[in-house]
Amino acid sequence: MDGALKMGRDRRYQSWSRYPRARHEVHCLYWRDALLPKANNKPMLPYGNGRSYGDSCLNDGGVLLDARGLDRFINFDSATGLFRCEAGILLADILALIVPQGWFLPVTPGTRYVTVGGAIANDVHGKNHHRAGTFGCHVRCFEILRSNGQRLVCSPEQNADWFRATVGGLGLTGAILWAEIALKRISNPYIDGEIIRFRNLERFFELTADSDRDYEYTVAWLDCLARGRSLGRGLFTRGNHAAALSRKRPKSSGPQPSLPVELPFSLVNKVTLHLFNSLYYHKQLVNRRRVVSHYEPFFYPLDGIHAWNRLYGPRGFLQYQCVVPPESSREALGEILNRIAASRTGSFLAVLKGFGQQCSPGMLSFPRPGVTLALDFPNRGKPTLELLDRLDEVVEAAGGAIYPAKDAHMSGRIFRKGFPEWKAFSAYIDPAFSSSFWRRVMERNA
Repeated sequence: MDGALKMGRDRRYQSWSRYPRARHEVHCLYWRDALLPKANNKPMLPYGNGRSYGDSCLNDGGVLLDARGLDRFINFDSATGLFRCEAGILLADILALIVPQGWFLPVTPGTRYVTVGGAIANDVHGKNHHRAGTFGCHVRCFEILRSNGQRLVCSPEQNADWFRATVGGLGLTGAILWAEIALKRISNPYIDGEIIRFRNLERFFELTADSDRDYEYTVAWLDCLARGRSLGRGLFTRGNHAAALSRKRPKSSGPQPSLPVELPFSLVNKVTLHLFNSLYYHKQLVNRRRVVSHYEPFFYPLDGIHAWNRLYGPRGFLQYQCVVPPESSREALGEILNRIAASRTGSFLAVLKGFGQQCSPGMLSFPRPGVTLALDFPNRGKPTLELLDRLDEVVEAAGGAIYPAKDAHMSGRIFRKGFPEWKAFSAYIDPAFSSSFWRRVMERNA
């Protein structure tokens, strides 16, 4: 069905960090019964809403299959919570439909502007990993379309090997057309939570151990520029879905403010970083504060500012997210934070979260037992890349891994060590599919 495909030249499709830059030919997918295009020997890659941070959603010199046209609801059983939709639908659109009917996503990342297909391809995680695992744990089935026209319905029981390869498979096994997800029942759209100011990294571990027993959602913001006895200080947030409505109902986020233009320089620099981190840590006058909030600001604080990635200027930024195992987490995280503080290249958005023991369903799924740290660094070229090299050294020595969905830098050696099933996964890659990320980590051995 050639009419179901729209062909166009480079439309400046990019990752959310706006680094690295890439040029593509773009084909738009609109119908589930369409065939994939003939790409004239150029590699293809599905593209959702471009919220991956590195080059896993890029295919420089190749073809992007824009899946946002696959945006239809298929079926929603409001009694059981089984939800089926096309792969190009945003999580935001799902939430708008299901929350008023008493349902919620079982797992959600830090932005609701990702597609269902992207959530599966990156096997995203959220603040409740210690309870619910990853997004893929709640996917009942999906259909993928291969470049040879083959269609496979995959589930943990049917084509189970293809299911494991596609969940967390970075879009390389084929184009996801639709998926069915098991939702979570809620009473209302509010979160009953608590924000605790903590003084150092050791206190974070104490709060995590205490909170995971009683709270479904936990996460911490860190002042990554603090040093000495204050190393790892920050704000710890924990919460549960509210059981009953309070008299005063918090409002949703409402209309988004936006950065309307791209500035010729980055607003993120040494002065603003130190000022922000200090003010944000001290914004709460008491050490412990109870709060009831609408789910939108609780789960998606960054969604409150449209196009916030423009803060970093035309060169963009690099996000760095790692996970280190429990037995080495204290020492490794302390060393990582010390190296960041010594570099004086901090981050506004330093997020620390403990992963649970749940087994991730995908061959290349990132979450595993341990602690994960995510940071954004302004792209200053060589100094930024050298800092990431120094952080990689710590993660590798600790037996950890780097998140492919957030990466634009790691070597092939680091990738292979962090994802030992990469060779088994390779057998499921569609021969017509590739990505900038995959070529980089397969070709870069150092």
